[in-house]
Amino acid sequence: MKSIVEKIISKKNKSPFKFDANIKSSDIFVLTLNNLMRLIRGKSIFGLKKNKLLFLDKGCRFLFRRNIIIEKNVRIGRYCSLSGLGKNGITLKNNVSIGSFSSLITSMTFNKTGHSIFIDENVGIGEYSYIGGAGPVMIGKDTITGQYLSIHPENHTFNLKDKPIRLQETTRKGICIGENCWIGAKVTFLDGVKIGDNCIVAAGAVVNKSFPNNSLIGGVPAKLIKSI
Repeated sequence: MKSIVEKIISKKNKSPFKFDANIKSSDIFVLTLNNLMRLIRGKSIFGLKKNKLLFLDKGCRFLFRRNIIIEKNVRIGRYCSLSGLGKNGITLKNNVSIGSFSSLITSMTFNKTGHSIFIDENVGIGEYSYIGGAGPVMIGKDTITGQYLSIHPENHTFNLKDKPIRLQETTRKGICIGENCWIGAKVTFLDGVKIGDNCIVAAGAVVNKSFPNNSLIGGVPAKLIKSI
């Protein structure tokens, strides 16, 4: 059974795949059965066509599904929340993985709806992550992140002294993360930030400004450690 599954995965991924020696055939059976249940759950909620594969874990919530586009071989972990209310909603391209207990929310208010969240192919988002889409958010292909990723493409203004901050205007410049980036655990991105391709962001960084391609970034606030 192990060799059969390895061939199937290798063909799907278009690259050789081998299970670790510690994984037994009984483990593969359990994993296969679990993935089958996730496929059934995804089809029952989204009614996807046969050529699309959505592996959906239990407890997930989807609001404004008409604005949520999910392509092939997408995996969404347990108790995730996706809300697509906004200009362009949420797009998850091929082979995207969203970790358990994560939230992707384009709009938090109804008087000024958000813009969009676009996650390109082969992106992996860690567990307990939050991605807002008030301003446009784009994550480039092949980027991976650790747990507790936090993306906030919106800022409150506070110029009016006689008016509570919560009632003042907001700015929404958006956030763009390039291709083939490695984002460590507990990283926060603030509005207006753009980082280039092939960047590494150290765990715990607060990114409040933009960085070019091939940057190693870290710190609070984040700074360029070196070019790579």
